[in-house]
Amino acid sequence: MSWLLLLIAGLFEIGFTPCLGKAQQAIGTAFYLWIGGFVLFIVLSLSLLYKATQTLPLGTAYAVWTGIGAVGTVIIGMVFLKEPVSFWRLFFIFTLISSIIGLKFISAN
Repeated sequence: MSWLLLLIAGLFEIGFTPCLGKAQQAIGTAFYLWIGGFVLFIVLSLSLLYKATQTLPLGTAYAVWTGIGAVGTVIIGMVFLKEPVSFWRLFFIFTLISSIIGLKFISAN
């Protein structure tokens, strides 16, 4: 159950990054809506991370949480924001995903 909470926390981390980017470009009411989304996603993400660390090792949970957020944010950037896609970028995303999976398999929980 803790690993599922950690996965969801990582997905919420992916959610707050685009909100922050959109808030930088927005004005007026749109700015406050994007900031509201940012705060909502970050509160949900950190709350679930906290819950997961009650049974998972802190270092492992934090590394997996940030890894999910980093991979997801880069993929969103490539798919939706037309950021460059290159062999090396994909290679290092794959190694990060492999590291996340490796941490899951060696964890006692």
